[in-house]
Amino acid sequence: MMKKIGLLVSVFAAATLLSVVLVSAQQPEPPQPRQQQQAPPPPPPDPLGDAIFPPDMVMQHQRELGLTDEQKTFMRGEINRTTARFNELQWQMQDAMEALHETMKANSVNEQLALSQLDKVLDNEREMKRAHMELAIRIKNKLTAEQQAKLQSMKPPRGPGHPPGGPDGRGPGGPGQRPPDAPPEPEY
Repeated sequence: MMKKIGLLVSVFAAATLLSVVLVSAQQPEPPQPRQQQQAPPPPPPDPLGDAIFPPDMVMQHQRELGLTDEQKTFMRGEINRTTARFNELQWQMQDAMEALHETMKANSVNEQLALSQLDKVLDNEREMKRAHMELAIRIKNKLTAEQQAKLQSMKPPRGPGHPPGGPDGRGPGGPGQRPPDAPPEPEY
């Protein structure tokens, strides 16, 4: 009988200890002195941002740059060609992503098929980036050294006090401007 009472007391003590531990784990920690919430570090600056000029920036400053009619016609044609190619690539990308998603939904994924479909997605992304770079190169090559220098001076300074991409962190020159890797908007 004494053994049963001792065992019962031990079980009760263990249960009490366990409940105290669980309850204390659920209680919120005491408030600590308020610290300023730190913003996540900004993304690294575009490594080519100082070497290329977004089409939007060139178009917005065409009068200041003194673009010739021949330069405008060339750039308009290149932007339209790139936009059409980009739209085509977006359709292909969406199709490839849907195929990859369907493959990945299976309980047992066919590894070779999934990786093959992933390669299609990655190849498509590469083509999109290549199309943007081709446009940036062609635009830069059509600008005179003076025009390039003027565009360079129009870019906001980059540094610790300046968010990447522009005064408000969006686009190369601020509100309404898209980053250099964004597709160009078609002209109407």
